[in-house]
Amino acid sequence: MRRDGPDWGAVGHVEVAHLDHILPDGRMLLSDASFRVADGTVAALVGPNGAGKTTLLRLVAGDLDAQSGSVVGSGGLGVMRQFIGNIRDESTVHDLLVSTAPPRVREAAAALDLAELAMMERDDEPTQLRYAKALADWGDAGGYDAEVLWDACCVAALGTSYDRTRYRDVKTLSGGEQKRLVLETLFRGADEVLLLDEPDNYLDVPGKLWLEERLRETPKTVLLVSHDRELLDRAARQIITVEAATVWVHGGGFATYARARRDRNERLEELRRRWDEEHAKIKALVLMFKQKAKYNSDMASRYQAAQTRLRRFEEAGPPEIPPRDQNIKMRLRGGRTGKRAVICERLELTGLMRPFDTEIWYGERVAVLGSNGSGKSHYLRLLAGEDVAHTGVARLGARVVPGLFAQTHSRPELRGRTPAEILMTEHARLRNEAMSALARYELQHCGDQPFETLSGGQQARLQILLLEMSGCTLLLLDEPTDNLDLASAEALQQGLEAYEGTVLAVTHDRWFARSFDRFLVFGGDGSVYESAEPVWDESRVDRPR
Repeated sequence: MRRDGPDWGAVGHVEVAHLDHILPDGRMLLSDASFRVADGTVAALVGPNGAGKTTLLRLVAGDLDAQSGSVVGSGGLGVMRQFIGNIRDESTVHDLLVSTAPPRVREAAAALDLAELAMMERDDEPTQLRYAKALADWGDAGGYDAEVLWDACCVAALGTSYDRTRYRDVKTLSGGEQKRLVLETLFRGADEVLLLDEPDNYLDVPGKLWLEERLRETPKTVLLVSHDRELLDRAARQIITVEAATVWVHGGGFATYARARRDRNERLEELRRRWDEEHAKIKALVLMFKQKAKYNSDMASRYQAAQTRLRRFEEAGPPEIPPRDQNIKMRLRGGRTGKRAVICERLELTGLMRPFDTEIWYGERVAVLGSNGSGKSHYLRLLAGEDVAHTGVARLGARVVPGLFAQTHSRPELRGRTPAEILMTEHARLRNEAMSALARYELQHCGDQPFETLSGGQQARLQILLLEMSGCTLLLLDEPTDNLDLASAEALQQGLEAYEGTVLAVTHDRWFARSFDRFLVFGGDGSVYESAEPVWDESRVDRPR
């Protein structure tokens, strides 16, 4: 792929022209993809899970090379990847911040880390000189200025300074805290073009409102992937759709997008119908002249002309076929359990909340709401049987079998295994049965791909399928809609309506939460209480112990 134009300098824009990208299995992911995001525009990439949105962002970022086409850009480039915490298992806050920095800062940081390690092993003069040079290079690259920026970002996102948090493990931060920290660095930084892959995932609603405000106010050029319809409606001014290997652009906002997509598909269907009719007419003409030429030599020239016309018509090719709508069928079954599915008595997750009592009854749909860091995910993990520090009682009722949907898709036991293999080995399925089940979730095309290569939405759908196969009677869903496209999220809601069991779901999805019966709110002050309506304005505050 050609990457033309000046290096990412001042004033930002992105222009993609005629990109083709073929997957290792030979499938055409993107064909002749072209679009432009002008200076200061907030554009959203939308489309079905697995259609190529993340891949397209990686092509623009330079992480991947397409088979043909070009990317032209201006303005420094800042990138937020879909799973930002997966640098390496022992990553620190410092490592995470360095990963978002400009290339010169990243290179200087790596050299400084090596020099510091060498100083720990030996303290001779060459090592001291190497360390001194690394410090000088760090300053020349803008490292100290970056640390001033990082300090402001840590205070804004985590409530504490960079010096106090730099060596903290990233995995101890919630998904929302990780996202907020990286977003702070990108919006406050010097890069004029931002590529944000699902930046709203794991943010609580106050965090999403903050992100919407930043997107409306920023002078930067932003290309983002999101499935949050409220955020898209409030912030995006251009919608770029990736579906059926093609890319098309709606120049208006999200409010008019659905109508624009319907109108486009209707036009494509009409063009295809006319093409098919004209194709049939020309073929009939060729056949007629062929028959007549057998008995009348004067018709030979007309027969040849008709053949030429047919060849040119077919070489020009048919118009684009309208993309088919997804047809996802989730069959979450569950089963009858005791009347009381979950019993909590004076339960306190150590350091996260005050003791609370609650009972959840068979068949209830309970949404767990609250700010990031308040203990919601830990609560689900405790109910799933994981080792979570706590006092008090948390127990499940008779015949209650929990099944956990993990927020960050951290499933090390699935890495290196394909969806088809997972179903066949863990659920005693023949290959054709496994592929049939995957097809219900529109995962048959990636049935032989390793789990870690699936898109976030595909991983989410596979997790739900595994819950379906497990026969669990208590669904513990930690942000299940974060990576699901609209069609998949609607299919999940329909599946939950038919599910004969109990559902607890941690969510910051304002649309999804409206379908629940009860709301268990983890307050910012450490209290846990019930509400008749969703509560979205809780903010985490320090409380005395």
